[in-house]
Amino acid sequence: MSFTEKDIKQIEAKGLTIQQVESQIELFKTEIPFANIAEAATIDNGIIGLSENSIEDNVARFDAQKDSLDLVKFVPASGAATRMFKFLYKFLKEYNPEEQSINSYINKSKLKEMSLFMVGLEKFPFYAQVTERLESKGVDFENLSDSKKTWHFVHAMLDEKQLNFGNQPKGLLPFHKYRSSHISTAFEEHLYEAALYASTDNTAELHFTISERYKDKFDEEFKRIEEYVENSTGVSFNISFSYQHESTDTIAVTLDNEPFREDDDSLLFRPSGHGALLRNLNAIEADIIFIKNIDNVVVKDYKHEVAKYKKVLAGILLKLQSKTFEYLQLLDKQTISGGDFAEIEEFLSQDMMIKISSEYQKYQDEYKIEYLREKLNRPIRICGMVKNEGEPGGGPFWVRDMYGNLSLQIVESAQINLKNKSQKDILTNATHFNPVDLVCGVKNYKGEKFNLENFVDHNAAFITMKTKVGKDLKALELPGLWNGSMAYWNTIFVEVPIITFNPVKTVNDLLKAPHQIKS
Repeated sequence: MSFTEKDIKQIEAKGLTIQQVESQIELFKTEIPFANIAEAATIDNGIIGLSENSIEDNVARFDAQKDSLDLVKFVPASGAATRMFKFLYKFLKEYNPEEQSINSYINKSKLKEMSLFMVGLEKFPFYAQVTERLESKGVDFENLSDSKKTWHFVHAMLDEKQLNFGNQPKGLLPFHKYRSSHISTAFEEHLYEAALYASTDNTAELHFTISERYKDKFDEEFKRIEEYVENSTGVSFNISFSYQHESTDTIAVTLDNEPFREDDDSLLFRPSGHGALLRNLNAIEADIIFIKNIDNVVVKDYKHEVAKYKKVLAGILLKLQSKTFEYLQLLDKQTISGGDFAEIEEFLSQDMMIKISSEYQKYQDEYKIEYLREKLNRPIRICGMVKNEGEPGGGPFWVRDMYGNLSLQIVESAQINLKNKSQKDILTNATHFNPVDLVCGVKNYKGEKFNLENFVDHNAAFITMKTKVGKDLKALELPGLWNGSMAYWNTIFVEVPIITFNPVKTVNDLLKAPHQIKS
């Protein structure tokens, strides 16, 4: 692959090397192998079920230790809200209230989401904001027909010269309305939630990964709500932000795997997905990191229930981490008994869900020690899993690597060869879904932070089809943050209730119970 001098300057300006870009292009040519899922993880086969006693024990364990720990809540929040309003953009493009009724349009277009949107209109947290905007523009909203009401309402929401919701960061949109007429954003709700489980000495640390162009808006929002939230919770907040590094962008290629070029002949680089946030996560200094997506929040009525299960996951982490550290210190002594070996082996297989190699028993003691240490001395993530209710996305699976070894992994459907019937059947029959509810231990038994870059499966990247100014291209996404980027962590899956999973993927999700205060 030959690059011009202009190309080289562009590559180096992004913090990339020619070798890295050439390696990316090679991935397009060789194609990335699919994950080989052996079976879905289920209760008692990879997923831990919770009893009332275990819930109480783990909450108590976390509560007893948390004030001696550095806790951080890490929230990926860089996305714009465009996808939330996808069906409304379609509606604006296709519907003319002067030519047909709204019901006629819905029946003809089969845009069923519009019916729910219309029925729930007054329940949306931004209803008053939108109608006040219309009235300020001289629109007599209350006296309009249903068809014109809907059109004007959606137009005011999405028009670039008006509220322009679709081009705002999702974290700063109106999400919830309270009886006091207070309107909260997802950003604000994360603060309330963090106060319940991620605070020590009445202080909570939160880190949001955002698009740099939105930094001022997030700062303004925090300034607006800080005093209100701190008075409500009795907790003060240290908020930090980071951005996706340009050096994690990947080159785009044509369908012939040649570098895709812009009209000015420059190379096209694209953001490489949430896997690029591993660098941001790696910079966090903490004993425990809670990870949760920006749109997965609830109104205050449900927050204590959600917080309880975060504490459960953290309590499980502390229990397993304590035992792991104890065994690693024992392995450091080099001279351990047969009983010690058996105890560590049982802990690995029963508690840590690690499949021990069939070759292990053939090893001499010194190699057994090396093997056990390598398996134990890794970051640990405790992942909440909810029962599958048909949501799109990843799930918990036993995955077989190229050497035949099995391990627990979160796998996205895009990583699975859906043309292979047996692989598709395993995916279809999976019982649980990944809600991105992680509690992570990123320090080793000596108190040193792991370099998380050392635990990535680089073969777990994605190739996706995109377009640019009407031209098809192929884009490369780095191994997902909770997929390939954490492939070589020690992973524990725990079943948590569906109340912990309330993402807002479409605006109509805001009409669901966890986003509405109880009447």
